[in-house]
Amino acid sequence: MTNMTRRAILGALATSPLWLQTAWAQSANIKISHQFPGGTLTEGDFRDRLTRMFAAEVEKRTKGALKFAIYPGSSLMKTNAQFSAMRKGALDMSLVPLSYAGGEVPEVNIGLMPGLVTSYEQGYGWKNAEIGKELTKLLWDKGVVLVSWIWQAGGVASRTKAVVAPEDAKGMKIRGGSREMDLILKAAGAAVVSLPSNEIYAAMQTGAMDAALTSSTSLISFRLEEVSKALTTGRGGAYWFMFEPLMMSRAAYERLPKDQQAAIMAVGADLEKFALTAAKADDDQVAAVYQKAGAKVVDLDKATVKKWQDIARTTAWKDYGERNENCARLLKLAEKTL
Repeated sequence: MTNMTRRAILGALATSPLWLQTAWAQSANIKISHQFPGGTLTEGDFRDRLTRMFAAEVEKRTKGALKFAIYPGSSLMKTNAQFSAMRKGALDMSLVPLSYAGGEVPEVNIGLMPGLVTSYEQGYGWKNAEIGKELTKLLWDKGVVLVSWIWQAGGVASRTKAVVAPEDAKGMKIRGGSREMDLILKAAGAAVVSLPSNEIYAAMQTGAMDAALTSSTSLISFRLEEVSKALTTGRGGAYWFMFEPLMMSRAAYERLPKDQQAAIMAVGADLEKFALTAAKADDDQVAAVYQKAGAKVVDLDKATVKKWQDIARTTAWKDYGERNENCARLLKLAEKTL
């Protein structure tokens, strides 16, 4: 295509009626990006499977008017760039840990606040509680639509000893996953390492990091049992719950007609049951995977969870609540669900 022809097409599009521009936009694939290993509808990391199930069902309900392209393994863009790209309308959709955007929007760090969510039932209860409505509105105002609520319990993989109680962390180099997690690890005497979950393996393999907190699914999908000698699971209780939703750029969402918007939101809500079941299954499966690899596997009890929660109240919660008025308000609303 010559430059003249290309300019002519772009010029015609720019001056075309709104309905024609809308039709052009709708004919393109909606791109969904995530950092997790790719699979199929029935096999692999459940977060990748969920995006594929979402795409297939929305395409079906819209009779093919909406089509999707899935980009796993940060193949479309870098992990930490996804949230900002959605806000700017440069990325259509992403399934990404919300706390990864904490540097840009401090309020979202509530999605990985140690000890604030201690069960799946409590986490999913946020959706219809005041905290969930306020968080949804906050994201909307920032240019992001919350499509599907996904919570995951986390555990700790270690290349040396098991990290169970706070005193176990002393002197270790540990990845927490958020500013708030890092604060309680520092209070426990650890040195913190900040990186996305898809970079944990290499850091542990080289010894740049001793241990990492991440979701049960990531503990499996990123094959961390290959570089670990111990695992603390989240199956019996946890102080680490990650909010990892499927989200959409508000700019992309608002370009769609109402019926297609409704299909997206309905399918997103329908898939939350699958996400909950899959996350719980991975909490059990991760123990089996690590035991098979010869790692020591330990579960948390309520007393140990409370030890971490007590540290969190005086460090992470306090720090978060002092960031700004929005953070203080969100924290109070979240505490109502305890």
